[in-house]
Amino acid sequence: MTPLSFKRHRFPPTIIRHCVWLYARFTLSYRDIEEMLAERGVEVSYETVRRWFLKFGPAIAANLRRSRPRPSDHWHLDEIMARINGKKHWLWRAVDNEGEELDFLVQTRRNAKAAKNLMKKLLKKQGFAPSRVVTDKLASYPAAFRSLGLSAKHDRGLRANNRAENSHLPIRRRERKQQGFKSAGSAQRFLSVHAATFNTFYHQRHLTNRAN
Repeated sequence: MTPLSFKRHRFPPTIIRHCVWLYARFTLSYRDIEEMLAERGVEVSYETVRRWFLKFGPAIAANLRRSRPRPSDHWHLDEIMARINGKKHWLWRAVDNEGEELDFLVQTRRNAKAAKNLMKKLLKKQGFAPSRVVTDKLASYPAAFRSLGLSAKHDRGLRANNRAENSHLPIRRRERKQQGFKSAGSAQRFLSVHAATFNTFYHQRHLTNRAN
């Protein structure tokens, strides 16, 4: 893990880390965290919490991702529409068959090029190709797979992609709490930290034996 430097911050690292964890893990606003800390005798403004999250959130998320085990080779891909700053965007997401969030990409298009961008990012980040990919019936996926020469089994059956569709629910809750994302870049940054935190506290069945 890459060590974090908290120099020139008057609050101890434990409080800073706790604020970042609260915002990334739970459906809370910066003002909610300000009030929670005030109840415990810690006077921190919501703007300070926001700055801490922007500064330390990505670094903490990167350390969390390095400590994760290798995910399953069965991937589920899906996309949802979100209005960002009044414009239509698509949140492309990938999870494995046990709910581990693999990656996501905020894009303005819902076509073969956008699906190809997601797959290229996934293959580069994960370092291996899947043996099975599950999607909905969007025609962009087969075109992207053919372009990349992906030989994985492609499942497009009815309700086969419920795993990916259910994984959108936490993002929808955060979107409502934040009254929408303000820009594509801010959405990408926040969802990156959120995904790493979600995976850390998500229970994966394939890592636990039946007795446990």
